[in-house]
Amino acid sequence: VQLVESGGGLVQPGGSLKLSCEGSGFTFSLFTMSWYRQAPGKGRELVATSTRSDYGTDYLDSVKGRFTVSRDNAKNMMYLQMNNLKPEDTAVYYCKRASGDYWGQGTQVTVSS
Repeated sequence: VQLVESGGGLVQPGGSLKLSCEGSGFTFSLFTMSWYRQAPGKGRELVATSTRSDYGTDYLDSVKGRFTVSRDNAKNMMYLQMNNLKPEDTAVYYCKRASGDYWGQGTQVTVSS
């Protein structure tokens, strides 16, 4: 199992970024996938989840209406579109596969003017 995130970077408050997570070594469509983040000095928190069965989604309250999780099972990809970014969204963002402790290496998102 391998998960590789990309798309992070430095953005000004109010800006947008789109993160990508590519999965390999497993049947991507069979697993719920999630985005987590970890800010400096804080624990890792669940940001968004995309379920396998019906493409259902769930979000951390603080990102509802700003972030959108999606997936393309044909490409083994999951995405996180982040709009209206705030300084408090600064963190390393990770993707995770359900059913096991499988994480990507993370991608840094920094929101600053």
